[in-house]
Amino acid sequence: MKKITISFICFLVFLIINSCSKTEDLQDDPNRATEVSPELLLTNIEIQAFNNISLSAALASRYLTYTNGVNSNQYYNWQRAGYDDYDNLKQVSKMMEEAQRTESGVYQILGKFFNSYFIISLTEVFGDVPYSDAIQATENNYTPVYDTQKSIYLKVLNDLKDANNELATNEETILGDIIYNGDKLKWRKLINSYYLRILMNLSIKEGNDELNIVARFNEVYTNPGKYPIFESNEDNAALNYYNIQDNRYPLQNNNDLQTAYYMEESFVERLQNFEDPRLFAFAEKKPNAADLPNTDFSAYGGLYGSGDLNDNTSKAVAGEASRVHPRYFTDPENEPSLLISYSELEFILAEAVARNWISADIDIHYKNGISASMEFYNISNFNDYLNNPDIQLSPGNEIETILTQKHISMFLNTGWQIFYEQRRTGFPEFNTDGEGILNNAKIPKRWMYPADEAVNNGNNLTDAIQRQYPNGDNTNAEMWLLQ
Repeated sequence: MKKITISFICFLVFLIINSCSKTEDLQDDPNRATEVSPELLLTNIEIQAFNNISLSAALASRYLTYTNGVNSNQYYNWQRAGYDDYDNLKQVSKMMEEAQRTESGVYQILGKFFNSYFIISLTEVFGDVPYSDAIQATENNYTPVYDTQKSIYLKVLNDLKDANNELATNEETILGDIIYNGDKLKWRKLINSYYLRILMNLSIKEGNDELNIVARFNEVYTNPGKYPIFESNEDNAALNYYNIQDNRYPLQNNNDLQTAYYMEESFVERLQNFEDPRLFAFAEKKPNAADLPNTDFSAYGGLYGSGDLNDNTSKAVAGEASRVHPRYFTDPENEPSLLISYSELEFILAEAVARNWISADIDIHYKNGISASMEFYNISNFNDYLNNPDIQLSPGNEIETILTQKHISMFLNTGWQIFYEQRRTGFPEFNTDGEGILNNAKIPKRWMYPADEAVNNGNNLTDAIQRQYPNGDNTNAEMWLLQ
């Protein structure tokens, strides 16, 4: 998880790009830019939102293991996270302000989506966080009130719905768009697909009348003309990388990835048991199997995520573990980073059928999700896999099977989303039975609030903690979303 790099108070006071200067300095310095075109802000905001390649998330989600020390993400011993996404919300606020100044309504509409995305990213980490006061901050508001998680989700659902409807009638051109090149239909597909993700993230709250999850989900799914959603990988919310300085795949030339990270054992074994050809796209052969063909499943191995560090290190030295496929640290373009994909959407729809939220063919959506994932990794021959008895849905195991395939499809991509999916459903199982595990063998439910916030906004923070967590601000406390 990101470390604290800026104080939250900077967001509350200043809305100029990369600025935490005093307000009077902004007024007095004639050389400081106080206006910027919204399309320039949009480009930077997109990079921040769509760049979701995370080694920390890969460790916590049992894709990879680390051997250069005891990693808190791998052994579930993390503590605090930061409020970095408020800096991104600051940029969104500035984009919307500049859009209003220049009478560019389309950027205000897109701002609703990005506000929603960044605040969800924050509330998924902590629980209650400031939102209403924060996005309407004035120079006199240094201590924003914490919104309840429920109110945040309600506002996000309404804002996303409004954004889709407003984009449908907007006739302006979107400039500065490096994701969809100004294609409003694709933006609407993203907004509505993300809306369905949010509803599925709320599945534990299915019976809440105010949220009205099932009716909301049905409204979108049964009205594709009004609420278009992803239809293929061409619609993926993807940030492409290029072999240009500052635009390359973020793990290229990462020395640790080449020398200290290895595939996780339970993940490799799952792919081996399924004879899943994606293993060959994710990993390289283990050193002691160099003579075996690349397509021999027994040529791959991993290290146990919760296992003892010394045991894992010895196994790696003995050549029994696979690194990630070299393309992850050699290819400057590699694969795009995904905010949300067509594959994920199809798994969401399959789970919605399993939960009786919508009426549809669950097998079609489930296998569409697998097929889209295979195609994303450029695997062309996977019909045998789709017919493999070991991956078929059967009564009583639908959600576990869907989430297992969803986990495979998100390897080293889409940030922390799959960790949150496991937190919500318990599937797939993340091992905690190894001798190296910390946190009393518990998978954390959240991160603690930033230490700076206790100093800058202590009273409101204390109120929020007492409201949510009777036993205090700790990583094993359950936020409203999980209750």
